[in-house]
Amino acid sequence: MATNIGMMDSAYFVGRNEILTWINSRLQLNLSRVEEAASGAVQCQMIDMTYPRSVPMHKVNFDAKTEYDMIQNYKVLQEVFNKLKIDKHIEVNRLVKGRPLDNLEFLQWLKRYCDSVNGGIMNEHYDPVERRLKVGKDKNLKASRSKSLEAINLHNSASGDVAGLNRNIGLLKQSAASSEVRALSKEIHDLKLSVDLLEKERDFYFAKLRDIEILCQTAQVENHPIALAVKKILYAADAQDSALEEAQEYITQYIDDNGETEEAENDD
Repeated sequence: MATNIGMMDSAYFVGRNEILTWINSRLQLNLSRVEEAASGAVQCQMIDMTYPRSVPMHKVNFDAKTEYDMIQNYKVLQEVFNKLKIDKHIEVNRLVKGRPLDNLEFLQWLKRYCDSVNGGIMNEHYDPVERRLKVGKDKNLKASRSKSLEAINLHNSASGDVAGLNRNIGLLKQSAASSEVRALSKEIHDLKLSVDLLEKERDFYFAKLRDIEILCQTAQVENHPIALAVKKILYAADAQDSALEEAQEYITQYIDDNGETEEAENDD
């Protein structure tokens, strides 16, 4: 099995869209960004699908939002790796930060490993939704609803009048309103997390561009045609038009001029 995969392996050239399609189709999820898998729950279930029932899914928290909860998921995953003798160290501290590149790299490795075990064929006998029920989230929700209905029925039996029924209807409305508020609060929380992740990704790429700019401004290279071409791209004013073609023409012209100069010197 492909446990030790070099960075130049084709596995690391698989795009994020292909990774997301692989996850969503196999686990019946609807992820839109690789950062959404930063909690480690997806990776746990992918291994559980590859090696059926090898992961104690009741220990996996699909609602993990804090780094502490995410770390617990990765602890479960690392224990399963050790049990299955999968020689892979998980960079937990980097993954839980939700950085896109770190999570993409780990998911690329995971896809390559799983494909090496099952030949890239999905386990049709594995029900990902049913296995996620083992986490307890859906079971707890059903139990909560069952207890609420049971309490209402007992109350109706005790009161046996219309007033009691009206009170129960009021309780149900309050419960529904509270559930809606909780759902909206969770949605707002998720949106804030998405914004934070996007800002981190923006800052990451901006820092890379700033490093390139500083390098091109170094006295030794600032007038070199390559540096000038790069700066043409960096400082392009119109976001709609790419400056790449102009930069390429600039470099081509420099190469042609140098070639003519060398020929003239050789003729002399």
